[in-house]
Amino acid sequence: MSVHEHEKHARPNLKVGVITASDSRTPENDESGKLIRSLLEAAGHLVAYYAILPDDREKISAALVTNLKNLDAIIVNGGTGITARDNTTEVVKSLLDKELEGFGELFRMLSYQEIGAAAMMSRAIAGVRHGKFVAALPGSPDACRLAMEKLLIPQLGHITYLLSK
Repeated sequence: MSVHEHEKHARPNLKVGVITASDSRTPENDESGKLIRSLLEAAGHLVAYYAILPDDREKISAALVTNLKNLDAIIVNGGTGITARDNTTEVVKSLLDKELEGFGELFRMLSYQEIGAAAMMSRAIAGVRHGKFVAALPGSPDACRLAMEKLLIPQLGHITYLLSK
């Protein structure tokens, strides 16, 4: 079956979680979390879980493990850079059964086209945990828009269809 035939089976109306991993974001200034939620909802998906958590390995891990079982996917934003407080990539990677290396590769390629060599500092990651999709994006609204519009919104229904087989 071709990719286009598979995409005809893309699952609509997914239940998705959004986590903002940040020591400085609040519900009032969480631009990236708001953007991700609005793009998911505009695509017909339900944001069934939303949280702002500190850049803390245990809290991010607990939120992913606890909430993913009731969702089709979780998208985390923030904590994917190279500073000492950036823990999201390590947390997500430690929880994955399968990493989708192509997600990070494509994200950095697209990001390079927009911001140049600084794209190499992104450690965006995606994969599968217990048959559910997880992605970790940078905290920048521009990076989140790029990932959502070019990669996740077009493929999320297809990915979850494949995971349900």
